[in-house]
Amino acid sequence: MSHHLSNKGKIGMVFFRLPTSFSKGMSTYRYKSPDDQSKPFSLILPRNTMSMCKSLGEKHVQKLGSGMILLKNYLDLSEQVEIVNKCEELGVGPGGFYQPGFRSGAKLRLQMMCLGRNWDPQTKYDERFRSDGSEAPPIPDKFEKITINALEVSRSHLNSEDELPLMYPDICIDRDESSYSLRVGLPVVSISIGDSADFLYGHTRDLDNATKIVLDSGDVLIFGGESRHIFHGVKTIIPNSAPQPLLEQTMLRPGRLNLTFREY
Repeated sequence: MSHHLSNKGKIGMVFFRLPTSFSKGMSTYRYKSPDDQSKPFSLILPRNTMSMCKSLGEKHVQKLGSGMILLKNYLDLSEQVEIVNKCEELGVGPGGFYQPGFRSGAKLRLQMMCLGRNWDPQTKYDERFRSDGSEAPPIPDKFEKITINALEVSRSHLNSEDELPLMYPDICIDRDESSYSLRVGLPVVSISIGDSADFLYGHTRDLDNATKIVLDSGDVLIFGGESRHIFHGVKTIIPNSAPQPLLEQTMLRPGRLNLTFREY
């Protein structure tokens, strides 16, 4: 059976957060908007603003729990560069990066881009077009291929296929999926690019007892099955922690680019 999905059914989400500290819970960050908000948000810095950061690490697999796998340094440099360039291309175009907000006027403290199907804090997945009239771009074939390949690698390291149900990506944010997707534990595939992040997860909403791991650029985190409903979130984005070769080839601005895929 073909893994390819028609553009009609694909949905996705890309986040970009600055390297800032955790504040008042797992969804609140101190965030400074770009100075000129009349221009599209760009992931790329001017060529004279490079900083020294770490190099790429070795690949290995960590099983974190039933249905939860971390593919450490899974993406090589060329794949990371391709992801940044594609996100930049899509992000400055129609349906690209923006700061979603609530009716109260408050905005999420990040830049966000939907792929395949729009989502926002007010309408969830109910509206085809977002408030500025933009329609979500389709999930690029390269992103879909990376996601499916990562799932296949993960399943080879688990005790049984039932531990991590198979899915084909059609959305890119782990909120408001269908009841079927949540009930059967279809997995979330989360890709990290840029600065590293302290990531917390646990089976209760108790930060003191949560487990912490570091997600580095090129890491792919997958959780499904029994781990699909874990409490999870980024605590801190670590400044100046992106791989130097990635910055040299992309001029990615400081912060963490996170692509999250799942099946609606």
